[in-house]
Amino acid sequence: MDDQKSDVRKKADEIKPYRCKNLIAVLECPMDVKNIGTVIRNVNALGVEKTYIVDPRNALPDDWEEMRERKSLSKTSVSAIKWSFVKRFDSTEHCLEHLAKNRFTSIVTSPHVKGKQNFILHKADYTHPKLAVWFGNESRGISDLAVENSAFCVSIPMFGMIESLNLGTTTGIVLYEITKQRREYQERYKRANRGPNNHIE
Repeated sequence: MDDQKSDVRKKADEIKPYRCKNLIAVLECPMDVKNIGTVIRNVNALGVEKTYIVDPRNALPDDWEEMRERKSLSKTSVSAIKWSFVKRFDSTEHCLEHLAKNRFTSIVTSPHVKGKQNFILHKADYTHPKLAVWFGNESRGISDLAVENSAFCVSIPMFGMIESLNLGTTTGIVLYEITKQRREYQERYKRANRGPNNHIE
């Protein structure tokens, strides 16, 4: 048992430098628990710090420990829920207030032009000190309120007859680009702080 714990601790120490601090994925009113589990799996695998879920239906428990024990979430997230911080909110307003209070910049994702500023995924800058990335409901998409309170809207370029992706795929693609940018930025920042005189052969 001690060996298992030490293996887990070793793994946690190895991945720590690659995690993206102050990066939150926000799911606004998701309907399908399978999608929630898939997103949490993506969040954990890509090194996103937290997941916030706007859940007006009270489908999820408030307590994170209870959430971790939910078999439906544990199964669909492939146990990633046990290693990921998840917080639920009763409303979009409440979540936005919490993010604003903690000085997070919100951005939204949509296949359509929705924001005051709109960018193709790989052409936007995601190196804000604190960033919350919003993903909308499976059928309705992102709310007008979330759009109004966001810095900009990003879209994934698509070239098929059907220009839509499911929530799990969308979060995977978007968060991959964002975490890639933030890790590169974090590494440059570390190198700049080390400086040429601090390098030891």
